Amino acid sequence: MRSEKLYLTDIVEAADAIERFVAGVEIDEFKQDDMRQSAVIQKILVIGEAASHISEQTRSKYPEVEWPKIVGMRHILVHGYFGADLDIIWQVSIRRVPELRHQIAQIVEQEFD
Repeated sequence: MRSEKLYLTDIVEAADAIERFVAGVEIDEFKQDDMRQSAVIQKILVIGEAASHISEQTRSKYPEVEWPKIVGMRHILVHGYFGADLDIIWQVSIRRVPELRHQIAQIVEQEFD
């Protein structure tokens, strides 16, 4: 079994990748770029999967992280309940992911450094 630190690091690394994928890109360009969309969605899936492996103890200690929403986003994307709404994917990528990256990096620093 992987350590919680590795799962948290997966989240940070996936968030960094998303940041690179959307840097300098406008939403219209994103919507026209299947490869970029796929790359971002795959990293959101990584984030959700990693978040699903975080212990209840850690989740309770850091309630400011929206753990259920993160895992829920993964479920929506994997199971295609409503299809991938590119406007939502875009907003998650440019607003929520950078915030999440910051939160998780702080957890790693507090818990493992």
